[in-house]
Amino acid sequence: MRNTWQLQQAKNQLSLVVDSALSKGAQIITRHGEPAVVVISIADYKKLQPPRKSLIEVLRSCPVRDLDLDRVRDVVREAAL
Repeated sequence: MRNTWQLQQAKNQLSLVVDSALSKGAQIITRHGEPAVVVISIADYKKLQPPRKSLIEVLRSCPVRDLDLDRVRDVVREAAL
């Protein structure tokens, strides 16, 4: 199972590199004989990403207790002239 490509090979055969990443898993591209980058499928990439939280979820997980996050609606701002 081939999963390592020299940069020039990867440039010349990008479609094959992408197909291999989709079917066989991560593909390593080397530059000057050293691993430089990895090509992975979007599905594998999404598995590596932490779940995103909304701003409200972040604020609610704040260690400060008794924080009132409700918007005060009884204050009216004066219009700027």
